[in-house]
Amino acid sequence: MKNKAQQMINRIMNSGATYADIRLHLVDQTEYISIVKDTLDNYSCQNKVGFGIRVLYNGAWGFASSEKFDLLDQMANKALSNAKASSTFIKNKITLAPKKIHKATYTTPRKINPFEINLDEKINELVKISRSLSHPSFEIWNVSSAFYNRKILFLDSEGSEIEKNLLDVNGSLFLNTKDKDSQIQRRHYTLPHDPKGTTGFESILSNEFSGQTETLKSQLLELAVADEAKEEVCDLLILPEMMALQTHETIGHALELDRILGYELSYAGGSHVTLNDFGKKQFGSKKLTARADATSANSPGSTGYDDDGVEAQNTTLIDQGILVGAITSRQMVAETNQLHGKEIFKKSGGCSRSESYNRMPIDRMTNINIDAGSDGNLEDLISSIENGIIVDSAKSWSIGSNRENFHFATEVAWKIKNGKKGPILKNATYRADSMPFWNSLIKVGNASTCKQHVFFTCGKGQPNQAMRLGHHVPVCVFNNVQIGK
Repeated sequence: MKNKAQQMINRIMNSGATYADIRLHLVDQTEYISIVKDTLDNYSCQNKVGFGIRVLYNGAWGFASSEKFDLLDQMANKALSNAKASSTFIKNKITLAPKKIHKATYTTPRKINPFEINLDEKINELVKISRSLSHPSFEIWNVSSAFYNRKILFLDSEGSEIEKNLLDVNGSLFLNTKDKDSQIQRRHYTLPHDPKGTTGFESILSNEFSGQTETLKSQLLELAVADEAKEEVCDLLILPEMMALQTHETIGHALELDRILGYELSYAGGSHVTLNDFGKKQFGSKKLTARADATSANSPGSTGYDDDGVEAQNTTLIDQGILVGAITSRQMVAETNQLHGKEIFKKSGGCSRSESYNRMPIDRMTNINIDAGSDGNLEDLISSIENGIIVDSAKSWSIGSNRENFHFATEVAWKIKNGKKGPILKNATYRADSMPFWNSLIKVGNASTCKQHVFFTCGKGQPNQAMRLGHHVPVCVFNNVQIGK
């Protein structure tokens, strides 16, 4: 298959193309298991294999894909034909920023491959966890897991040959009940990924997942009798799970370069950032340093190489509050520098990613992380607040079309008064304009407060592509935030 794919690329190039690549998904397995009230509720397993071919001809892309490997030559002709047709309409010719040529293999670190375990064993482990979630007053409780196993071979006309053996594991816990006012309250928990650990079924067996059931049950029982969070302006302490969403929506999506250039406007909105902002925009306070880090260990956003064949990068996006970088691909870097008439970005950040073989790669988040600070552990941060609120776990969210503002509802909160953490509060919300919010960042917790939370359904593009990634973030404190309005 490799030899045939290389011959196909050579033929395309001999037909006048300036670039061509192919992604062969030789294995693409997905397994999903859901346990509801200690009983298997849903199970699915599929292996969706195929290939996608990109061709750049006279400054325009052409793309074709198929599940049938015997149609390789036919799809190559179709991709070339599509590129030729597109080139007659394109106004600004597409070029690609330079990259290194790689002949390499990347394999996700793992101990126990879930696809090599007996199905009954996996179901029994999840049922065991589900039983520990049950309580007479709960309306529903659920444990689910999803496993993704892919073997991808990437070849391009520049000489790269990259094999990726990728394994992703996701686990979630969910439970809900009615509170004293007959409102539904819920708690959920998504398995965080230990940067010092491995990806495999061992993470489902870990205390980081199965050991969280008693905490969730206790919090939900408290929510059932809790008071409402009051409307006020106060300090806001955000725990890592909620901090991951905050980072994802108002840093990650705002700094995707194709979005900044206007490519997402018709579907998922643009960005308040402009090309003139890089190197000078005060995005946040000096406490804020953020990165697009595809080298983060044990995260679904770390795949070794992107779908342009660019090696994983650790790119600084915000340096002590100043906007200095973006989430970039080869195409968008070249287009940006051409449009601006000077070099804004030196090279691709390795962020060209596609959901599967039948999708074109686009600029996507890898892992958007925030550096740990020096303001102490969680207890230190709480004790430093005279009047504030702690929030965690998103219940709902609303984002401005250009990521310029937001409104989040959370599952759980606690009042802080004179440095002391009070009882649980329900129905806490907060809102702000993005730039004033990040500039109100006054404290960032140390490494002991950090966790790496993962997203498995980040949507973008037309047709939509769901991407998997992670956020390694600390506990953060913001000053004078509107709560409950």
